[in-house]
Amino acid sequence: MQTQIVLNDGNIIPQFGLGVYQIPEGEATENAVKEALRLGYRHIDTAHAYQNERSVGRAIHSSEIPISEIWITSKLWPSDYDDASQAIERMLERLNLKQIDLLLLHQQVGNYRKAWISLENAVKSGKVKSIGISNFDGERLVDLFNFADIKPSVLQVETHPYHQQKELQEFLKPYGTKIESWYSLGHGDQRLLDESRLKKIAQKYNKTVAQIILRWHIQEGIIVFPRSTRVEHLAENINIFDFELSCTEIKEIRKLDKKQPYFTMTYDEQVQNFLSWKLKD
Repeated sequence: MQTQIVLNDGNIIPQFGLGVYQIPEGEATENAVKEALRLGYRHIDTAHAYQNERSVGRAIHSSEIPISEIWITSKLWPSDYDDASQAIERMLERLNLKQIDLLLLHQQVGNYRKAWISLENAVKSGKVKSIGISNFDGERLVDLFNFADIKPSVLQVETHPYHQQKELQEFLKPYGTKIESWYSLGHGDQRLLDESRLKKIAQKYNKTVAQIILRWHIQEGIIVFPRSTRVEHLAENINIFDFELSCTEIKEIRKLDKKQPYFTMTYDEQVQNFLSWKLKD
């Protein structure tokens, strides 16, 4: 049975889902989402920058699962920030939805303050249920929380056993903001997947190391949505709700924290890179 989390705005989000980053628009995305829904996934994480929102929309509408039971997360790209209200309308059209469950600002560059006001207005008008941010850190993270009337419900950042984001979690705690994990399996780093502590725990429960890592995210209260297009991996990833890690095992995994991200880019590099992206609708 999947777990759910109550966000700081009172909305309830499925804690486990499917990420569709780098899955091509069209049949690949549609098939992955349809198979995920068939297996019991109820949270799909996409973004304008992924350029596959239309495929996500087609997949969820062709499913036998009621739309009301499927949580859809998407993200606005910085090029959307100056006219975010219209960008939200276009996103609703791409997804073929009347309301987006969770909408994030994808990056911390550009006019994020103006965009955040548009997100708050979208909540008030009923076009979006919950709002949050992705990849914010440092002074821009603090500024957004100080500026926002509606505090972010989630912050989506790189999180895995080698980069556990403990300081960030402490910062977010007073606001009730939940962490959503990307690179949840350490970007497929074989060193992480070969960790002896994880292998020992996996053997005990007759699970894979990937399943142990995903279960660790769940028990740490982190929202997680690993990406896959292969049926066997989709099935493996969601098969983590029939066991529970002990307190001792959770503590052992916490000892693996190296504060080691795989994605490193300075703020100036982010500005140069992300503001130059031109996305199609």
